[in-house]
Amino acid sequence: MHQARAYQSITPANNMILKRRWDKSRFDLHRMKVRNAKPMIDNKPPQTYMHLHLDLKKLQMEEERRGVVERDNGILLDKMARIMRTRGRVDNVNNYQQRSLNKTRRQRDLLRVTHENQAILKRIQSKEAHYNHMQWLHQWEVNKMYMANISKYPHTWMHDKQCGPLPSAHRHKKPGNIKGTPPRLPPPSPTTHTRQDSTNLQATTDNTLPQIN
Repeated sequence: MHQARAYQSITPANNMILKRRWDKSRFDLHRMKVRNAKPMIDNKPPQTYMHLHLDLKKLQMEEERRGVVERDNGILLDKMARIMRTRGRVDNVNNYQQRSLNKTRRQRDLLRVTHENQAILKRIQSKEAHYNHMQWLHQWEVNKMYMANISKYPHTWMHDKQCGPLPSAHRHKKPGNIKGTPPRLPPPSPTTHTRQDSTNLQATTDNTLPQIN
């Protein structure tokens, strides 16, 4: 025989039958709220917009472009048909003469640069030389004499190594035993040197300067 159990209420009550009904109704209401509860986080997919998937403006531009291409093709086809029907000659003669809009300015710039170059050349020619190469040559001859006097071996050893020994007249000559004072060469006139360099510079510059008509 089934033994009935009395309802065990959490809170104290005078009538257990009514308490049981009240608890059951509150529990059913709680379950209904749980079933109908909405989430606090919106995890639904975003709303789709038709104008983002179907670009009507792009379709319109493509249609217009297609119309332009078809019109150009029709014009080209008419031209080709006319050429096939006739001799097909095309008047492509162009009598246009090319003109420069800044020709006068370029001529003025060229003339200005030419005058500046001539002024620079005049200043260079009027300037005397600061160094005298003849004096340098004389000093080098003196230095070679000093080196020949103090050297242990003859100065022709490099020539003997590369081209073979020199003749006996030159081989037995010992520059190391040469004694004496170095030769004194008369220094050249700096005026002659300056004029020669100026003449060479004038000839070189005349060949490089542009000709102005």
